[in-house]
Amino acid sequence: PLAVQYSQSTHYTWFHSPRGCGIIPAVKTLELQLHREWSPALRDEWNALLTESPSHCPFLRFEYLDIWWRRRGGGEWPPESRLALITARREDRLLGIAPLFWTPNHLGEPALLFLGSIEISDYLDFIARADDLPAFLDALLPALQELRGEMPFAALDLYNLPEESPTFEALEAAAARHGWSYLKEFCQPCPSIPLPEDWETYLSGLDKKQRHEIRRKLRRAESLEPPAGWYIVTDHAALDAEIEAFFALMEQDEEKRAFLTPPMRATMREMMRCAFDLGCLRLAFLEVGGEKAAAYLAFDYLQQLWIYNSGFDRRFNDYSPGWVLLSYFIRWAIENRYREFDFMRGGEDYKYRFGARQRCVMRVRLQPPAV
Repeated sequence: PLAVQYSQSTHYTWFHSPRGCGIIPAVKTLELQLHREWSPALRDEWNALLTESPSHCPFLRFEYLDIWWRRRGGGEWPPESRLALITARREDRLLGIAPLFWTPNHLGEPALLFLGSIEISDYLDFIARADDLPAFLDALLPALQELRGEMPFAALDLYNLPEESPTFEALEAAAARHGWSYLKEFCQPCPSIPLPEDWETYLSGLDKKQRHEIRRKLRRAESLEPPAGWYIVTDHAALDAEIEAFFALMEQDEEKRAFLTPPMRATMREMMRCAFDLGCLRLAFLEVGGEKAAAYLAFDYLQQLWIYNSGFDRRFNDYSPGWVLLSYFIRWAIENRYREFDFMRGGEDYKYRFGARQRCVMRVRLQPPAV
C-alpha cells in the first residue's frame, strides 16, 4: 500500500478487485485513514453514512460512541486503550467506518474490538452502505495487517453483530482472500416484538393465559385508590432527579447494584442526558400510591423502542409493577404507530411471554496470518 504519515492519522490507498488490492489511478482508489484521536469533525458525515447503513442503530451514532470512548465504556476498558478508528473514502466521499479500538481483552490478549464493546452496547457493526461493504472490508483487512507494526494484536474480536447483518458474508469472503482465520459464534439472544396496528390485535396474538394475566394485572392496578399511573419524562428541569430515581430502582437488584459503579453511573447519566437532548430518551415510570414502583429506560429511534434497562421497587411486588408498566409501554408504542419493541440483549422468560420473537447477536473472531 501507499502510506503517508500525518501527526494523528495514517492514509492508505487501496482498490478492490477480484485479484486483491493495489494502487491504480485515483478515480478508482479507496483511501483508508487511521484516526488515533477522536475527531468531532466527523460527526455529521458519520451520522449521515449511518442512516444508509444496514446496521443503523442508536449504539452506532457518533454521539453515543463519543461518550462511550471518553469514558471507556463506563470503566469496562483501561485508560491506556488506544483508538484505531479507520475511515474509507473514494473521491473524498465517506464510504465506510471501522469503529475500532486496541486494548488487552478480558483474557489479557491484545485485540482490536468494536467501539462500544462489550457490556453496554447491544448492537455493533461496521458502518457502510450495503453495496460498498465488500470493497471496504476487502481493503480494511490488509490495512489492519499493516497496523500490527504499530498496534500489535492477536485478533480482530467483534461482539454484538446483529444476526441479519451483511457483514458476515462480506467479512468471511475478505478473510478467505487475505489469509485470515474466521470464526462466527452465537453471542446472546435479542428478542423483539413486531408491533401490530392495535392493542387488541397484539393481545390476541399472545398465549391465552398470558393475555388473561395482562388484563388481570392492569385491572388490579387501575382499581387501586388512587389508581396506578405512568408517565414518560419530558421535563428537562426534572431530568437529573428522574435519572437518580431510576438508579435507585435499579439498585434494588443485586446484580444491577454491582453493575452501577461510579464510572458506570457517570457514563449512563451522560448517555441519558444526550439522548434526551436528541429527543430519543424514553424514561418511563409507574407510580403506585404516589411512589415510583417501576421504571423502564428506552431509546426512541427509527420508529422503534429499544428497551435498555429497568428497575423495580420490591415493596410493590404484589402489584406486578414491571408487567403493568411494560403493558402500558407496549400499548403506548402501538397507539403511536411504532413498528417494533426491541428488548435487546438477554433471554429472560418474560420477554417471550409478551410475544417477542427470537433474534440474536453474534461474535466474530478473526486472526491475521503470521507475519
